[in-house]
Amino acid sequence: MTFPFEVTIPMLKDVHSQMPSAICETEPLNVAPNVLITQKPPFDNLDLRRAIAMSIDRKALIDILGEGQGDISTAMLPGPEGVWAMPKEMMQKLPGYDPDVAKSRAEAQKITQGLGYGPDHHLAVKISARNLPIYRDPAAILIDQLKNIWIDGEIELVETAQWLPKLVRSDFVMAQSLVGSGLDDPDQNFYENYICDSNRNYTHTCDRELDKMVEQQSMETDMQKRKELVWAIDSRLQERVVRPILYSMRQATCWRPEVKGVKLMSNSIYNGWRFEDVWLDK
Repeated sequence: MTFPFEVTIPMLKDVHSQMPSAICETEPLNVAPNVLITQKPPFDNLDLRRAIAMSIDRKALIDILGEGQGDISTAMLPGPEGVWAMPKEMMQKLPGYDPDVAKSRAEAQKITQGLGYGPDHHLAVKISARNLPIYRDPAAILIDQLKNIWIDGEIELVETAQWLPKLVRSDFVMAQSLVGSGLDDPDQNFYENYICDSNRNYTHTCDRELDKMVEQQSMETDMQKRKELVWAIDSRLQERVVRPILYSMRQATCWRPEVKGVKLMSNSIYNGWRFEDVWLDK
């Protein structure tokens, strides 16, 4: 059996070519590449951050990195597996989520030109990424997409031992990282990654009004009302371009036919590893 959820979609072809009898299942993960943008000049300008969001082609990222396997999502895990995902029609009104990417990029170009950038005046920025393919590859595509709004990104590779300390210190301007939810639960996600005083709020973006909204949704006992509050919080995060999610990943697990009783989890790379019901028919 492969290590759970570690087989990328491109690797599936290699697995099947070497062992046609292999059983493989692809599941949505609770992990998503995301862009960290500290509010250091000139990125303290909300319009510039929105232009960045509007230049992202999420479908292209999914097609290139996941060969079509992946989901477009906001801060919460995507549906239908993610129960807190906002409705698609609401998501598509947010910066960077319009299905018409060309239209979004044209609007983003107007914004950046209004800020003084353009074909004759590019903005240079280093984009930090952990020196692993799962970080490097999305960063390389992001850099290519940012060229559409005259931002010239240069990737800065960081070794694993230095990665987390660098994030905690906010020792970067932009970074391509991964964000994961231990649970499909708003409290776990919002309190851990987005409130002002969280140690994992790596961009140090502080919105006290959003903190109050997080408290409010946490106390709400009506499921539908709580969902609507969660969507309002998620929308506010996207409008302010706080850690835009590039896409939500899907990856596979493969095993030999004689391995029986495997039950994979959706939206969790952490649970279901006890294998108490797994047995060998051999």
